[in-house]
Amino acid sequence: MCGIVGYVGKNNAVPILLDGLKRLEYRGYDSAGVAVVVGNIISEIKSVGRIKNLEEKINGSVESFCGIAHTRWATHGLPTEANAHPHADCTGKIRIVHNGIIENYQQLKAHLMQEGHIFVSETDTEVIAHLIETFYTGDIFVAVNKTLPLLQGTYGLVVLSQDEPETLIVAKRGSPLVIGLAETETIVASDVSAILRYTKKVIYLEDNEVAVVNKDNVSIFNADLNKIEKPLEYIEWTLDQAEKSGHEHFMHKEIFEQPESIRNSLRGRYIIKNGLAVLGGLDGVANKLRQVEHLTIVACGTARNAGLVGEYMLEEFAGMPTEVDYASEFRYRQPILDKASAVLAVSQSGETADTLAAIKEAKEKNILTLGVVNVVGSSIARLTDAGVYNHIGPEMAVASTKAFVSQLAIFALLTVKLGRQRQMSLATGQQILKELELLPAKVALILLQDEAIKTIAQKYCEATNFAFLGRKYNYPVAIEGAIKLKEVSYIHAEGFAAGELKHGPIAMIDENFPSIFIVPQDSVYEKNISNLLEIKARNGKIIAIATEGDNDIAKIADEVIFIPKTLEMLTPILSVIPLQLFAYHVAVLKGLDVDKPRNLAKSVTVE
Repeated sequence: MCGIVGYVGKNNAVPILLDGLKRLEYRGYDSAGVAVVVGNIISEIKSVGRIKNLEEKINGSVESFCGIAHTRWATHGLPTEANAHPHADCTGKIRIVHNGIIENYQQLKAHLMQEGHIFVSETDTEVIAHLIETFYTGDIFVAVNKTLPLLQGTYGLVVLSQDEPETLIVAKRGSPLVIGLAETETIVASDVSAILRYTKKVIYLEDNEVAVVNKDNVSIFNADLNKIEKPLEYIEWTLDQAEKSGHEHFMHKEIFEQPESIRNSLRGRYIIKNGLAVLGGLDGVANKLRQVEHLTIVACGTARNAGLVGEYMLEEFAGMPTEVDYASEFRYRQPILDKASAVLAVSQSGETADTLAAIKEAKEKNILTLGVVNVVGSSIARLTDAGVYNHIGPEMAVASTKAFVSQLAIFALLTVKLGRQRQMSLATGQQILKELELLPAKVALILLQDEAIKTIAQKYCEATNFAFLGRKYNYPVAIEGAIKLKEVSYIHAEGFAAGELKHGPIAMIDENFPSIFIVPQDSVYEKNISNLLEIKARNGKIIAIATEGDNDIAKIADEVIFIPKTLEMLTPILSVIPLQLFAYHVAVLKGLDVDKPRNLAKSVTVE
């Protein structure tokens, strides 16, 4: 989610650490910091904002041969120097940098505070430093290994000890770390882009492995603390490729990050046994939520399409009357709201001007306001009464992909939470949560069809118009698919409710006007088949998104992309993946700037 760099070697660590952080800027961040051993103490410098701010504070005044550095993208606590990494223990002799989320940090923190530990940040990370302190008796490797079993969640962790100034301890569970080996120096990073300038020889850590890193030696241990040998790998990527993890564009990278994005959005937020969703960000308004009788979702663009799917989920399974409004129209139509109403804002950036204005309007009417946002400390996150973070890391491409599937996953959790408070049975809650848990693996299966989808894109990339069609849960996905194609390829595309086909759109269909039809085997399957036949009768070309095992669909459609079977309410999380890949490949084939489409901005901060 953020950037980690560690260095031990013969050269001054500080410029190498800063250079590594710059190589990781593409990942997004809101603060940065370094900690290095100078003499017999650790010198630490942090800053909020860009890395240049950190450079200005350092101003060439620090020299060291061992240190750690970090760019933080806030998840727990606002972007402040106190919350920035590295974090220290009470003695100031230990520093750590950490990527990931420690799910049980509140319990650990409460216990440590009872023992007299003093915390200076709001982060989950700081508990790790204090735990290591409790176990430290002169061997930092031992202290770290006693700490790790207590941590629930994910971590990519690098530890620096003042008493062992030529050693870094590196540990991984669920968050990437790579170790680069050069002649007389070793560099640790969360991404090879921070390493490639110095060496292309690397070792990848696997989950539950711990490494002791010196300038000319790396020792790696498994979870049982047995020393293991790992192969040295050679990286052939360029620096530009490395920033994108080998993908040609950020959009492609972020599409492929979606299995992990779903996991991060769900992690620690459900209890299958009890059929319950655990959304800690809503605890402060728990009693008010029970009294809500009507929900209005306000959002723009892709976030609004996620809201449209959420509307179907909430009404069908939670019994919650829900409507979705363009945030830009919410203020102007005099919405009827009362004390039993709530307004939910959805925004990746948390800075969308129209959505922010809608929330302000709701607050003027003393209405409960909620948020689903990705950026901690953003304006919408601060303004709403309560909310849920996506926890998916920065999304760099302008066209949103992983934020959309994350928003859908959170709407499913919200549906379970509100539904179990109302009419949803234990069995239904369990069923939804069990299937949610399976979704990352199912998304990964769809991603294996990337080349096949590229082949389909080659056949249709010269078309000048597209129709996207779907019913019920997949009607909003049809709209989203059309938006993706328009955004990145500049091809005219429209998303329609399939039931509306005969009420106008069918007039456009001919052999030069292809249709992408989302037709999973669900409650409206037969009606969708009727629409497919109507398109076919007018010589329209059809690309179908269908359920695995549907052997009849190829008799009608010209092209078929299969998705795994899941609950009807969750099919949008799967059916949107082929549409994202199709839009991406069409744009690439047309030679366009996929990550930065013309006239668009990632965060729309003006109305």
